[in-house]
Amino acid sequence: MRAACYEANGAARDVLRVLEVDRPEPGPGEVRVRLATSGVNPSDVKSRAGANRRLAYPRVIPHSDGAGTIDSVGAGVDPARVGERVWVWNGQWRRPFGTAAEFIALPAIQAVPLPPGTSFEAGACLGIPALTAWHAVMLDGPVEGRTILVSGGAGAVSHYAIQFARAAGATVLTTVSGPEKAVHAEAAGAQHVINYRTENVGDRVKAVTGGAGCDRVIELDITANARLLPDVLAPRGTVVVYGIGGPEAALPAPFCLFASATVKFFLVYELTVAERATAVAGVNGMLAAGRLQNAVGLSLPLDRVAEAHEAVEQGRVIGNVVLTV
Repeated sequence: MRAACYEANGAARDVLRVLEVDRPEPGPGEVRVRLATSGVNPSDVKSRAGANRRLAYPRVIPHSDGAGTIDSVGAGVDPARVGERVWVWNGQWRRPFGTAAEFIALPAIQAVPLPPGTSFEAGACLGIPALTAWHAVMLDGPVEGRTILVSGGAGAVSHYAIQFARAAGATVLTTVSGPEKAVHAEAAGAQHVINYRTENVGDRVKAVTGGAGCDRVIELDITANARLLPDVLAPRGTVVVYGIGGPEAALPAPFCLFASATVKFFLVYELTVAERATAVAGVNGMLAAGRLQNAVGLSLPLDRVAEAHEAVEQGRVIGNVVLTV
């Protein structure tokens, strides 16, 4: 089969190659998926570059997310699953062979039925962005009637988080860096969009909330944005952190103490079985109801995998970057 691979960490054009490799066979409890698409996420790009972990295998087929059709099953898996359209999560987490290939074999639970009417391109956006967003929004309990600030509202995770929070009855504020991103965030359902380059975020939050602050902050980079917490977080509010931009975060300790603030971190790759099942059900429920926008900002063929990685690194695409296989 054809697959994008790298055998050393480094720049995308230096290390990524499309090669002929052995097609995997499903083992016990596994399915093999003939992939139609592969999602390219920031964590995939950082892994290839060696920014978040060094190469742990002689060869890596990157990417955790993808979508396609089950074409074979291993022992113990219902043969009726052959022909099922699915989306994939954690394809390349703690294993060397991900979704940037024509086929992937993985545990059957990691191939989730794709609701009718959902495209394979949309399916490649779900594993990391949508599951992260669902868990981030719901981690601290129901959000109906709550005010939530989603940082970086034009990002892949944030775009889903806005939708999930609105659907669950929250008032949603978000931050963006420009007019085009503001339009994207508003289309997802954000009621209040703050351009942090031209507006004071704290002043806008206070104006919108009557000075009360937000009950919950969904944070993509606590290392950069912790300083804003005294101006945006309500007393006894919660900050849910799913991403960092550096090795340390300087939390405003006096504010956090006197506000009885809660800060919760999580890594989407390491959700428990129960947490994962809840998030998968929530995402698929929204998809099946036709209530979820899936923003594919750039779609490229597998041969242009290096270009796809560069697009994610440069942050020049609004929406998800997807490879068609």
